Amino acid sequence: MNSPIRILGIDPGLRHMGWGVVEVLGSRLSYVACGAIHSDDKADLGLRLRALHEGLAAIVAEYAPQEAAVEETFVNRDPRSALKLGQARGIAIVVPALAGLLVAEYAANLIKKTVVGSGHAEKAQIAMMVKVLLPKCEPGSVDAADALAVAITHAQHRGQTAAALLRAVR
Repeated sequence: MNSPIRILGIDPGLRHMGWGVVEVLGSRLSYVACGAIHSDDKADLGLRLRALHEGLAAIVAEYAPQEAAVEETFVNRDPRSALKLGQARGIAIVVPALAGLLVAEYAANLIKKTVVGSGHAEKAQIAMMVKVLLPKCEPGSVDAADALAVAITHAQHRGQTAAALLRAVR
């Protein structure tokens, strides 16, 4: 019998980084945990990034995912904000990579289409569908719901994504 695959989904953000963990066995999806890591927006950027790194590393250590997925960043019109978000996204990618996980990345439109059925879904629709797909979850924030949506998307697309990542590594 196959064993479930544990997936960590990450919604990168400098102020609030959402995370969600699901398990997938065949087509069966199960909720494990979710939350958000917060950084103090009044603190120095280095301290904020450190808080995100340490928080995410603790999540990886506690829940021991086998795969990770991160939402690609939506390009912001404000270059300064985009740069800061990019730095937080770097943390979201490097922490699971340092733990030895391959990290898949998914566009926001694909995540919305996978979870809701429309690539232009609103955050409330995403949160509602996450609750439908994972009835035991209580995300508590849009960041956690978005991270669970990333994990769900990876569970649906992981076969083709994993193959592409392994080809790139070789």
